[in-house]
Amino acid sequence: MTVHHSILIVDDDDALRPILAEQLQEGGAYRVEEAASLAEAGEVLAQSNNRIDMILLDLHLPDGNGRDFCAQLRAKSIRTPIIMMTGSHDEEDVVRGLDAGANDYVSKPFRIGELKARVRVQLRLFENSEDVVFDIGSYVFHPASKQLTDRRTSQRIHLTEKETAILKFLYRAGGKPVEREVLLHEVWGYHASVTTHTLETHIYRLRQKIEPEQGRAGLLLTEGGGYCLNLSQQRSL
Repeated sequence: MTVHHSILIVDDDDALRPILAEQLQEGGAYRVEEAASLAEAGEVLAQSNNRIDMILLDLHLPDGNGRDFCAQLRAKSIRTPIIMMTGSHDEEDVVRGLDAGANDYVSKPFRIGELKARVRVQLRLFENSEDVVFDIGSYVFHPASKQLTDRRTSQRIHLTEKETAILKFLYRAGGKPVEREVLLHEVWGYHASVTTHTLETHIYRLRQKIEPEQGRAGLLLTEGGGYCLNLSQQRSL
C-alpha cells in the first residue's frame, strides 16, 4: 500500500507515543515521525526532504507549550493541519489552542478510532484548501498556483487548469487506474463536445512537461483503460 500522508506525533509520554504511532501506521495508512520535545519536532519539520502532512501536538512538553509552538508555526505561514492533544478538559484551554491556530482538539484519554476519524477529516479539508501541496515523483505539486517544482533542479513547471485538475484527480486515486470516461467527466463535466481525444491530447502535453525521459511514460502511465500515476517513483514520504 502506498503511503500518501505523514504524521508527526509530538508528545513526551514515552508510553503513549509509540503506541499511538503503531496504531496510526497500521495497514500502511500513514508514515509516522515521533518527537518527545518541541526541539525534536522543530528538527523534523526543518528537514527539507521530509514534509509533514499532519501534526498531533501535546499541550505540555518539557521545553515549552504546544500552543505557543502552534502559534509560531502559523506565524511562519506553515499551514499543516494541527490537532492539539491534552489531558485538560478546561474549555478555556481548548479556545486558546484553537485561537493559536490549531485545527482541532482532543482530550486524553481518547479513543484511537475517534482520533483517526479526526485526522481523516482534517487531511480531507486540507487537501481541498488553497494551502495543500502534493508529492508526485521528484516534483512538489502546488494545485493552487498550478505548478510543479522539481526538487532536484528547483525548476518550476507551469500547468494549465485542466492539467492541474488531471494531476490532482489521479493523485487522489492513489496510483490506481482511472478510466478515460471517468477522468473526462471529473475534469470537464458533462460537455457533449468533449471527447476522449481531448483528454488524450492533454495527457500527451502533460507528459511532455513532467516525464524525466521524453518519449517514455514513467510517471503518468496508461493502464486499465485509463491513466494512473506511478507513485512507486515517489520519494519516501
